[in-house]
Amino acid sequence: MTARSSSVPAGSRDSGSDRAAPVGDDPESRPAVPQRPEDSRPLRFSRAEALRRAAAKIADEEGGPRPAASGGAVPNYLEATYHWAYLNPTSVWLLDRPAVVYGILWGQAGRLARAAASELDPGQSVLQAASVYGSFSRVLAERLGPDGRLEVVDVAPVQVANCRRKLADYPQVTVRLADARAPGDGLYDAVCCFFLLHEVPDDAKRAVVDALLERVAPGGRVVFVDYHKPHWAHPLKPLMSVVFDTLEPFAKGLWRHEIVDLANLPDRFAWRKETYFGGLYQKVVAERKH
Repeated sequence: MTARSSSVPAGSRDSGSDRAAPVGDDPESRPAVPQRPEDSRPLRFSRAEALRRAAAKIADEEGGPRPAASGGAVPNYLEATYHWAYLNPTSVWLLDRPAVVYGILWGQAGRLARAAASELDPGQSVLQAASVYGSFSRVLAERLGPDGRLEVVDVAPVQVANCRRKLADYPQVTVRLADARAPGDGLYDAVCCFFLLHEVPDDAKRAVVDALLERVAPGGRVVFVDYHKPHWAHPLKPLMSVVFDTLEPFAKGLWRHEIVDLANLPDRFAWRKETYFGGLYQKVVAERKH
């Protein structure tokens, strides 16, 4: 409302008995304090709140009761160790960017994603164990094409919500709430496990490996891409050792154990391994025998 928006010159008076009140004295003339609409909050907060609400809905509808701290029935080790990185909606919004993943993986993210995708064929059905920050799932979806099927599972409702948002333009992709140690029934042409094993304790590593090996059809492949013990002279080995000891307490399990040794029945598969970036990363492929 703009009534009385201009001041009255000094000394002027109305011809009537009432004086013209100064603007500051008239409640109707005071400029209204603008009310900030809910959706005009800073973007990072509105996005984080949207993720939080979506995660709560997923937990209610797909995962049953949810612990207050995380929004879903997540393993204790994940809650205790990685809440800051994977369960906090604000962190999810901040960290799930290709540039962040590129930096964390020393510029090798694209190369490693392509290495995993190269093991797949267009039109296949593929299970991806755990949501992945960055563009990895898009790389897989585009590799499989419109006739393929990519099914992503994650144990954290906020990750399911975020992954569904990211992949909404890919009708061949579904994302559901499940633990990689029990990803559900059914067989797939291939299974991908991209940088998950280093984030779980050794007993969970074994459970994940066995569960994923069980989900691939005869002749199909399970593709693991993750950290690997680098050459002793690798210039990044001392730094990565500190990072693992500080932020990734389960990662050195992959320095101590070969992925094939984590499998309960490895002889059912033909195994091969390649290393990248001076041995800091590895791709292990297990092809199920007929």
